[in-house]
Amino acid sequence: MSMPGQVARFALLIDADNAQSERLPQLLQEVAKSGQAIVRRAYGNWTSQHLSGWKKMLLDHSVQPIQQFNYTTGKNATDSALIIDAMDLLYAGHLDGFCIVSSDSDFTRLAARIREQGLTVHGYGERKTPQAFVAACDKFIYIENLGNEQAPDKASKQPGKLKADRKLDALLHEAVDVASDDEGWASLSAVGSNLSRLASDFDTRTYGFAKLKDLIAAHSGYALELRKGADGRANSVFVRSRD
Repeated sequence: MSMPGQVARFALLIDADNAQSERLPQLLQEVAKSGQAIVRRAYGNWTSQHLSGWKKMLLDHSVQPIQQFNYTTGKNATDSALIIDAMDLLYAGHLDGFCIVSSDSDFTRLAARIREQGLTVHGYGERKTPQAFVAACDKFIYIENLGNEQAPDKASKQPGKLKADRKLDALLHEAVDVASDDEGWASLSAVGSNLSRLASDFDTRTYGFAKLKDLIAAHSGYALELRKGADGRANSVFVRSRD
């Protein structure tokens, strides 16, 4: 395990049958925000033509291809190979977490087992990913959001222009309420932590914003306030419901 202050060490395990090769560079950039992928493996039957697009990507980004032949039609041996390797890595005891790349619900129990061991699990998959796998991860990133850090169009960034979304409204209400003080103000950083805890797949990019501050500024139900820190230099952002 890494010591406090050290970069977290992750195993990046890719189910190539259920992932897109062209997303690999963006995926690695996303993983790097949380730590270092010291183990990088992609699983699949590399003799199959439909995985041919992966080969150059794996070489360019130092990802080890793990060959797994299909033992019989209709059975996915790739999933089993990935799960076995993940358990071996888990019990080796030199990792802080796992990044599992797949849109397949077959990895739900694996994610839950890793979390039971006290390690972090980040999932990466398409929006079609079953909710069971999404919920089993500490954090789940939808592949469609990768590369969407660009500012959205001007109209969507204006206050009050955020599209109505009941799920988002409920999440924001809970996250702000739990972190608020007696006057109703809550630190934006605390709100962000609460949102991640309440919904593993919460991502401001889903709603067209690169940062939580921009998303809340565009929501008509909340007010933002910038406060100077005790040293007079560092600024902190606070949020409060307008209700």
